[in-house]
Amino acid sequence: MSNSRLRPRRGAGSGARAAGRDELVSRSLQSAEHCMRAQDFGTAYAHYLLVLSLAPELKDDVKETFQYTLFRWAEELDALNRTQDLLGCYEQALELFPDDEVICNSMGEHLFRMGFRDEAAGYFHKAVKLNPDFSDAKENFYRVANWLVERWHFIMLNDIKRNTIYNAAIQKAVRSGSKSVLDIGAGTGILSMFAKRAGAHSVYACELSQTMYELACDVVAANKMEAGIKLLHMKSLDIEVPKHIPERLSLVVTETVDAGLFGEGIVESLIHAWEHLLLQPKTKGENGNCEKYGKVIPASAVIYGMAVECAEIRRHHRVGIKDIAGICLPTNVKFQSPTYSSVDAEETVEPYTTEKMSRIPGGYLALTECFEIMTVDFNNIQELKNLATRKPDKIGVPVIKEGILDAIVVWFVLQLDDEHSLCTSPSEESCWEQAVYPVHDLADYWIKPGDHVMMEVSCQDCYLRIQSISVFSLEHEMDVGKSSTKNKDLLSLGNEAELCSALANLQTSKPDAVEQTCVLESTEIALLNNIPYHEAFKMAMRKVLSSLTPEELCQAVDAHCQDSEMSCGSGQSDSEQRASEPFYVLDVSEGFSVLPIIAGTLGQVKPYSSVEKDQHRMTLDLISEANHFPKETLEFWLRHVEDESAVLQRPKSDKLWSIIILDVIEPSGLIQQEIMEKAAISRCLLQSGGKIFPQYVLMFGLLVESQTLVEENAVQGTARTLGLNIAPFINQFQVPIRAFLDLSSLPCIPLSKPVELLRLDLMTPYLNTSNREVKVHICKSGQVTAIPFWYHMHLDDEIRLDTSSEVSHWKQAAVVLDNPIQVEMGEELVLDVQHHKSNVSITVKH
Repeated sequence: MSNSRLRPRRGAGSGARAAGRDELVSRSLQSAEHCMRAQDFGTAYAHYLLVLSLAPELKDDVKETFQYTLFRWAEELDALNRTQDLLGCYEQALELFPDDEVICNSMGEHLFRMGFRDEAAGYFHKAVKLNPDFSDAKENFYRVANWLVERWHFIMLNDIKRNTIYNAAIQKAVRSGSKSVLDIGAGTGILSMFAKRAGAHSVYACELSQTMYELACDVVAANKMEAGIKLLHMKSLDIEVPKHIPERLSLVVTETVDAGLFGEGIVESLIHAWEHLLLQPKTKGENGNCEKYGKVIPASAVIYGMAVECAEIRRHHRVGIKDIAGICLPTNVKFQSPTYSSVDAEETVEPYTTEKMSRIPGGYLALTECFEIMTVDFNNIQELKNLATRKPDKIGVPVIKEGILDAIVVWFVLQLDDEHSLCTSPSEESCWEQAVYPVHDLADYWIKPGDHVMMEVSCQDCYLRIQSISVFSLEHEMDVGKSSTKNKDLLSLGNEAELCSALANLQTSKPDAVEQTCVLESTEIALLNNIPYHEAFKMAMRKVLSSLTPEELCQAVDAHCQDSEMSCGSGQSDSEQRASEPFYVLDVSEGFSVLPIIAGTLGQVKPYSSVEKDQHRMTLDLISEANHFPKETLEFWLRHVEDESAVLQRPKSDKLWSIIILDVIEPSGLIQQEIMEKAAISRCLLQSGGKIFPQYVLMFGLLVESQTLVEENAVQGTARTLGLNIAPFINQFQVPIRAFLDLSSLPCIPLSKPVELLRLDLMTPYLNTSNREVKVHICKSGQVTAIPFWYHMHLDDEIRLDTSSEVSHWKQAAVVLDNPIQVEMGEELVLDVQHHKSNVSITVKH
């Protein structure tokens, strides 16, 4: 039935006014339909708004058509960058249909693309609550749930030792007279509830995140403390007396600390608290009621460090190779990880990464004893103020074991009061990770007993900074740190090949050579260091191009490939230049990739890179130049594409691609969004005999028992939170899939052998298995709590890459079961595996 035949339903007593309204509604519906046929979605949308404002009883009748109109009009507004108008349309739509999960989900998708992740996640969560079976919303929500409620909330709330010690310190302070309390960065409100339960008269809690604030409100109410705890949705820096709290307080409790202690802004927030919110501190030797004085929990902290050798950190933060599948990396290109580039960055960037060192793949070797870096007294405002302004402290630490200096690992002891403390050391079983400062720019990273590791430490921009790391050798009485010259570089080289390479670099480098710094994410550096990855792609591309190449040219290409490997890339041969038509290769993998340059060494090839950042393009140009590529060989595809959202197009109107390289797996271990849709488009753009890489992907998994994954995914009952009812509320935000796992070091007990779970075929779609049942043989009795999974990426039938290998730049992921399943050796368990869009769901069939 067309919308124009709809009539608003009238009640008794409607007169001429109602008849006029009916006529206007009818004409507006007709106009909306006319505009829809003409694809004038903006005007159609306006007509539907008028209809629904005049005749809300028609909502159910026009709902689907209204949704379609809204989504098409939103697409147009998005393409025109009319962000405010787009958001305005969705707000109007949600006023009319506040409980429509489809509109909520679509609003979230637009917000996510705009970068408003927290807000987007809120809409996805609302859509899931409205319809728990709405798969699109569930997939979107799972993808962004980590931003909504970060995973460390679950881990910390499950840490009974941490909760017990905080509770004891708060209880001691309140019973000593500190009866008015402010909880800064309240999260779920657990510390506020500890204070109230200990007998505090007035408790205030501030939380900036909208989601966490609403969650805390629900938790406090569920624990029947809403009358005694006032929740403030704001930064502590914006709290004023008496506007928000009636008078100054006697106690501030907070755990706004990260792995590097200062990164959550504790120094700034406590300076403000001492100046504006707290009573004056008790001076030394002064007696009196604690209620008259201010104090902070935690009272102080001591920061410790240790120099370590760790191959896993090294491969993610230093490019340790000079040759990638026959491509030379020039000496005038300097790759840096974000932690190092933060030294000179205009914006404040976290100068460290974080790792659970007790679980880092391959382990680590301590090269020094642990040493004290800094102490800080949170009850001394002058000391807090001096932190940001005092000059860096210089520290020298003696080396106790020989090895490769890869990082300074940092942790701290949080002294809550004179009796209670928490330690975040790698040797402690706790919820904490450690801060890791990767070492860069040394001429020689090998250190030995007798050497000293030198560094400067400071607290700038609210971060603990460890800079100017160098090595001082008493033996040679020289600093082999950043000031090392290229001649000193030669002294550190171990073999003749490296010496020759260094000499060649010295001879070929021009005095005016362009120096290019290229900042890469740690996963991109790990990818550059992944030699098997690049060798595999080179072999697979060569096979495809050989199959497409006439025999006589094929021989010339093979000869050239051998030459290029011996000379580290020597441009293109005369045979190739004589060939009339090149083979077109497109690399649309995410982030920085040298695969197009490798493709350019394989004959008469026109490679296109889809890198977006100018810095990355300049770096690829320099690498091409250093390998003697003609300037026009490598091109950047996005310069040829008008609409960046439509990257997959023909190379030229009358040409097709020989090879298209797609990114199928995210570094997190999850399948890339919309990958099968991209593969479908790519198949239409290939010449006869052309290939997509990878051609197909096999997903493997196994059954494990892992208490670690259980505790990292959901809060386990009320015992961990000392009787407080928090679990049901925060567990609404648990997700069934845990990404960014290192399976090699995950604490778990395998209960089965690996099995193939799924096939994604990018070249032959009818071979896909989007829905299948898999029988798994149990080889050890236990409780199945999770199903970790990884992939074999087949570039062809012989060449494959394993995303779980020790050199892989990919992490792994796992499905975590809601309820453990007891299994006995010899049994079979049936898994139902489904692949919908980019989401994989695995359920156990009983």
